[in-house]
Amino acid sequence: MPSYVVRRLSEALADDRKTLNGAKVLVLGLSYKPDIDDDRESPSYEIMELLEQRGAEVAYCDPHIPVAHPGRRHSVTLPSVPLSAEEFAKYDAVVLSTAHTQFKDPALYAGVRLLCDTRNAVRPPEGCRYLRA
Repeated sequence: MPSYVVRRLSEALADDRKTLNGAKVLVLGLSYKPDIDDDRESPSYEIMELLEQRGAEVAYCDPHIPVAHPGRRHSVTLPSVPLSAEEFAKYDAVVLSTAHTQFKDPALYAGVRLLCDTRNAVRPPEGCRYLRA
């Protein structure tokens, strides 16, 4: 699934005459299931690493995991960005990877231009390009 998500995101950005190389992408959720702080076996890490390999600037937001620590299968060591509409609007694309309850607030996506929802968890706001992956 992670490579499919990255491919869909790349295609959607290309439709807007943008490339994944240099795009700012926010991944929502590092835990492997909603509302927990266990990130073992999370597909989010693979999504983030694939995005970085394609040249994207990657950040994440997870209210349950304030700092990502390297694991056996990944080397991500980033702090979580703030959970706010202002923060989400700073990115060229947002990927919803874990359907935390906090991420279901539609107000968070008010300024988002491209949302790739891998969990079919939110209704996109008016004017937001919405992909289900």
